[in-house]
Amino acid sequence: MPVNDDVFAALASPARREVLRLLLDGPLPAGAIADRFSMARPSLSEHLRVLREAGLVSERRQGRNRVYTLDAGPLEEVADWLTPYERFWRRKLTDLRDLLDEEDL
Repeated sequence: MPVNDDVFAALASPARREVLRLLLDGPLPAGAIADRFSMARPSLSEHLRVLREAGLVSERRQGRNRVYTLDAGPLEEVADWLTPYERFWRRKLTDLRDLLDEEDL
């Protein structure tokens, strides 16, 4: 299954990756997320919008706050897409280890 290009675009930003990392521990209000960054709130709001549109976070209102939750489904698709490359690099590293072990003999 191909990964939505919006997911890759969302993951391209270090700030958005950091937001996802923060949400690993559970839902957070937008203010708590903003407190972790030195950027202006409108900039953070734009990052949250991109993550929401990519399906990586969901938003719900809790009183006057907007609370964001990680939605990991699209990340599973990315992991599935990356699996063949992981196997490729594992083979290359194994070959390198074997070569270095031979030189030690």
